[in-house]
Amino acid sequence: MTSTTRFLLAVLAAPAVALGVAATAAAEPPPPPPPNCTAADLAGVMTGVTAATSAYLFTHPEVNDFFTGLKGKSRDEMRTAVEDYIGAHPDVGDALRSIRQPSVDFRNRCG
Repeated sequence: MTSTTRFLLAVLAAPAVALGVAATAAAEPPPPPPPNCTAADLAGVMTGVTAATSAYLFTHPEVNDFFTGLKGKSRDEMRTAVEDYIGAHPDVGDALRSIRQPSVDFRNRCG
């Protein structure tokens, strides 16, 4: 077998193998989601995060006023303002990250 023949066989065999693997993978059902990763689970997690965020903002009127004041700004303006505010108030950033952590955990666990 010449090197040209071997090269052509390799070039032609690779797509055939890929198609065979793809066909096999397509025939297999997707793996089940991890436990507690349903749409209902996500809704429950987000409900808790939303309720905790609301409670935090109601009990911290200055933070509520800051976020309320973002209305009407562009996304870039909002991003800059929030970064500046959190930089000046790291305790607020820590509290909001802590409140949001269950949603981060859900996404890390469930994809």
